Amino acid sequence: MGVRAACFNVRGEVFLVRHTYVPGWYMPGGGMEHGETALDALTKELHEEGNLVMTAKPELLHVYYNRKASKRDHVLFYRVTVEQTAPRMPDREIAESGFFALDALPKDVTDATLRRLRELSGDAERGDFW
Repeated sequence: MGVRAACFNVRGEVFLVRHTYVPGWYMPGGGMEHGETALDALTKELHEEGNLVMTAKPELLHVYYNRKASKRDHVLFYRVTVEQTAPRMPDREIAESGFFALDALPKDVTDATLRRLRELSGDAERGDFW
């Protein structure tokens, strides 16, 4: 099981990351560790991937089945308002990151990320598969 979040700043821009080990731009998130709560995992992943802190309580939007990852993988998907405490510098995991206006997303945003953003805006029905 994992967590992922649509992280918006006060200007309504969404935060995305580009990893070094897979192509495309993603919303931040990751797997939950043994004994870790979903909120703890979300807090940890937002900090690790973007130096982000939540400024309001996260809203759990849906639980998706990620059949591409495994036969049992599920993603808890949140909407969060965040603030970045410091720029996220590139390293071995994160090649690039940043906030983007919804009408000016970077090239190569993943299909799943685009689907989630369309669902959030009401331009698409919510699905059950990541």
